[in-house]
Amino acid sequence: MVPPLTGPLAEGVHTLVVEGVTLRYHVHGRGPLCVAHPGGPGIEWGYLRAPELEKSLTMVYLEPAGTGGSDRLGVHPDGYTRARHSSHLAALIDHLPVHRVHLLGHSYGGFVAQFHALHRPDQLAGMVLYESAPLTGPEFGEEMMRKVGEFAARHAGRPEVPAVMEAFAAIPAIADDEAMVAAAKGVVPAYVADYWSDVRRWGELREALRATYISGRDEDGEPDLIDDREALGALRLPVLVVAGRHDVVCGVRWAEELHKLVPASRLLILERSGHFGHLEEPELFAREVAGFVLTGNS
Repeated sequence: MVPPLTGPLAEGVHTLVVEGVTLRYHVHGRGPLCVAHPGGPGIEWGYLRAPELEKSLTMVYLEPAGTGGSDRLGVHPDGYTRARHSSHLAALIDHLPVHRVHLLGHSYGGFVAQFHALHRPDQLAGMVLYESAPLTGPEFGEEMMRKVGEFAARHAGRPEVPAVMEAFAAIPAIADDEAMVAAAKGVVPAYVADYWSDVRRWGELREALRATYISGRDEDGEPDLIDDREALGALRLPVLVVAGRHDVVCGVRWAEELHKLVPASRLLILERSGHFGHLEEPELFAREVAGFVLTGNS
């Protein structure tokens, strides 16, 4: 049996101060180390917890600046760029008693992970891009709305669908925490492969979601747009790309493109999942991710 870790990797809640910002992180599980960065930006970390994965790995779940128990920036809601998140990740990894870690980024956390791997590859033994994409902007938005339209057509007649579509329509106008939480909860039926197969379970997920409004702009108010397509070809880290077949946000199209762009990558499509494969197919997700880490990513 692997003995429990102590110090910065002891089970439970920890804090560290980076650039004057107090960050909180959570440690659960035993085994090789994997640092997890949640999505949003602005969604609190709890939805990303993966107990099945914790059976094989020591999971370090970061609460990014501006969310949960971590401090907000002085320029909040602006300034939460990938470069800022990467500098916080770098400090967290340096704080841990290891030389290199595996990094798992979910959704927007995948965008952060890509940036970190491109700028600080020496800190990483490998990376899991979980529901990520190589770019944002108009093309990304058009693909998302196309997939949302397919969701609406597939579930036409469900009484909840109009409210889901209203939640998506409201996203561009989000300007405070209350609106952010409402949108995050409102889109959940489209974010899982089959919300109506277990309304109680997914309803509990909706109610548990917590979020902070993060603008997506830098300190000067400029959009922090992403296009990593050219840069990813130079990445030499082992990478596992994971996507749910039914994800409307960062789905199979983007996973396949990431797989083509990253030389040392593997692709895993979760056939019965949407955006939350660690909850929808937890055993398969954990087996594949832990296997990637434990076997040297071969």
